[in-house]
Amino acid sequence: MQSVLRLLFPPQCVSCGSLVEESFGLCGACWRGTPFVTGLACDSCGTPMPGDASDRAEHCDDCMMIARPWQRGRAALIYRDNARRLVLALKHGDRLDLTRPAARWMAGVAGPLLDPDSVLVPVPAHFLRLFRRRYNQAALLAQAVARQLGRPVIPDLLHRERRTEIQDGKGRDQRFANLSGAIRPGRNATERLAGRPVLLIDDVMTSGATLAAATEACHAAGATRVDILVLARVAKDA
Repeated sequence: MQSVLRLLFPPQCVSCGSLVEESFGLCGACWRGTPFVTGLACDSCGTPMPGDASDRAEHCDDCMMIARPWQRGRAALIYRDNARRLVLALKHGDRLDLTRPAARWMAGVAGPLLDPDSVLVPVPAHFLRLFRRRYNQAALLAQAVARQLGRPVIPDLLHRERRTEIQDGKGRDQRFANLSGAIRPGRNATERLAGRPVLLIDDVMTSGATLAAATEACHAAGATRVDILVLARVAKDA
């Protein structure tokens, strides 16, 4: 039956539609045009850094200047070129099929962030934005990554108290001010979390303002530690 389905619906590149060997993958050209984070990366936010990977934790300029409330962070992609197109297609283009390869890429870099009892938690969306978009891409990614890693997920641990302005075009300080107090623990969050470490999931990190607000809410709910995992990281030289 699987062979018949492959003949009728051959696997296609999730980016350009070209024929590929395996479903939910990229063709060679799109793979080369997709900037994955490899080698040395900032231990706090996952942004790529010059030099070779080592066992010593290194930090980018931003993370040396800004106190991050989480402990460690990783990103699968650099937010530019084909990676940017894929993220925008997932976020605004109803390309929910992209959660499958995205989760695989994210799970591939998540190893250093995991404890035996880690639980995955997505950054929440305000209900008005959720109503307009119909889905929260961070929640879809969290569920898909949880399946990849065999870890539990609490999709509604956090609640977005108020609708914030779009972050595009805002400076770093404006972004943090915009998110101040916007994210809170949801109902019975403390009981459901039960003092476990959290792996916080989002699609893109720019300044880190949204992730910082969500991290503080996780700590308020009793998380013993918070690490962050994003699909793509905006890098200064991107």
